[in-house]
Formats: sequence, structure tokens, C-alpha cells
Amino acid sequence: MRMQLKRVAAGVLALSALFVGGWAAFAPSSFYRDFPLPGREWVSGLGPYNEHLVRDVGGLYLALLVLAAWAALRPSEEVMRVTGLAWLVFGVLHFAFHAAHLTMFSTGDRIGMLGALGGTVVLAVVLLLPASSPASLR
Repeated sequence: MRMQLKRVAAGVLALSALFVGGWAAFAPSSFYRDFPLPGREWVSGLGPYNEHLVRDVGGLYLALLVLAAWAALRPSEEVMRVTGLAWLVFGVLHFAFHAAHLTMFSTGDRIGMLGALGGTVVLAVVLLLPASSPASLR
């Protein structure tokens, strides 16, 4: 696996964490009502608003942003593996919860939600794959 592909994967994870984490941490009420886009209601459809919980989710994503950005900017096999493992633990649990709670969502929202969450799991796995050759570690 080429290190450049891993850097791109880490960068995409960092950007997704910035989007979700920034929104949840700094505009929790808006995040609750409108995530992932106004009118979608992926969060509010699952239970009552809890500012503390939404801000904590924002903080979690911002912490993952730091890790993924570090991996993208200072790549090494070890950093990529740790970043991939952290995202994989979070991503699999997050995906499993949403996969089990889809009844209140439209077919389009189900596809979008599982696609986005599944995408983060795939990107995490990319970070865990070994480099194709020692030269790719540069």
C-alpha cells in the first residue's frame, strides 16, 4: 500500500472529522437539528436533544481530527496503524449502531448514512494495510 494513498485516506478522515466535530462542538443545537444537511435530521430522529452529549461527540471527532491530521502530515507506518485502529474502533461501533436503527429514515438517508459511515471504516482499514515496499515509507 503506497504511503501517498494512506496520506490521502488520513486527510479525508481529518476533513470529515473537522466537518462533524466542528459543527457538533461549536453549534450543537444546529448539529442536532440539521446534520448532515438542513432538513435531513439524522441526529434529531434518534432521541431528545442533549447539549452535553452533542458537544462530547464534537470533542471526540476533533480529537480524531488531530490524530488523522498528524498521520497525513507526518506519515509513518506506526502513526498510520494507530490512526487506523482508532478510527476503526469508533467507526465499526458507530456503523453498527446506525445499521440497527434505520427504520425512521428514508431509503436515500439510509443509503447516505451507511455509505458515509462505511466509508470511514474502509478508510480506517486502508491505514492498517502494510506498505507495499520499504521505499513507500518515504
